Amino acid sequence: MPLPIVHHPDYDAGFAVNHRFPMSKYPLLMEALRLRGLAAPAALSMPEPAPPAWLKLAHAADYVDQVIACQVPDRIEREIGFPVGPRVSLRAQLASAGTVLAARLALKHGIACNAAGGSHHARRAQGAGFCTFNDVAVAALVLLAEGAAENLLIVDLDVHQGDGTADILKYEPRAFTFSMHGERNYPVRKIDSDLDVALPDGTGDAAYLERLAAILPELSERRHWDIVFYNAGVDVHAEDRLGRLALTDDGLNAREDMVISHFRGRGVPLCGVIGGGYSTDVPALAARHAILFEVAARHAADY
Repeated sequence: MPLPIVHHPDYDAGFAVNHRFPMSKYPLLMEALRLRGLAAPAALSMPEPAPPAWLKLAHAADYVDQVIACQVPDRIEREIGFPVGPRVSLRAQLASAGTVLAARLALKHGIACNAAGGSHHARRAQGAGFCTFNDVAVAALVLLAEGAAENLLIVDLDVHQGDGTADILKYEPRAFTFSMHGERNYPVRKIDSDLDVALPDGTGDAAYLERLAAILPELSERRHWDIVFYNAGVDVHAEDRLGRLALTDDGLNAREDMVISHFRGRGVPLCGVIGGGYSTDVPALAARHAILFEVAARHAADY
């Protein structure tokens, strides 16, 4: 089975090439996937913008309305890190719907990935940290509302703590949030996940993978998960300018294989999202994001 991939050309909101958020990584990721033979038309699905009702499951209704109308207060735009104009608003709606679609495809086929997503700093009241809407929280709450799943696990391995996801899902007992991240990195004020593991600066492949290998079985022992959302942020890489950790490409490959094989080996559907990555070498960054899809495609072929 080819890996189901969700993508939309408007995931790229057209930022300037020198913007701190490397928006061009989205089309470059798709080009990398095409070169690897992973983006055949039969494998690709395209989302429609998320309806406001979905977004309001995770976010305050007034904030959702502000984003859709492109009338976000200046104070909140500063916390997000960019103005919320029509292209940013559309992108946020599409990325959220893309993770919903990828989750549905994962439930059907066992594994699927959104070629965006992982906007885990967007909290219930507002966006922050380059995140407008929290796509994983939206998708989790949509699945719960529809009765498509009853027990959801979020595995967030972006280098930054998943504070927004923790905030949105903290009173939802059917969702369990796990974040393993850099201890001294953004956000300064963490919001407790159900399980947080903070790593010291400079953590490399061996120590990182040893810690993760010990935690994954603990997560599976907690309950039977109907689906896992996996935020595969590559800002843990040694060359990421916002990361402070020291993983290599080989470490990323081993991490993706460890997570995916763990859950797929137990029959748990997995929805992957790409999370953060902030290298100034954007083609190299896109290649790092492509590792998730390469590993996921190998596992998709096994089922």
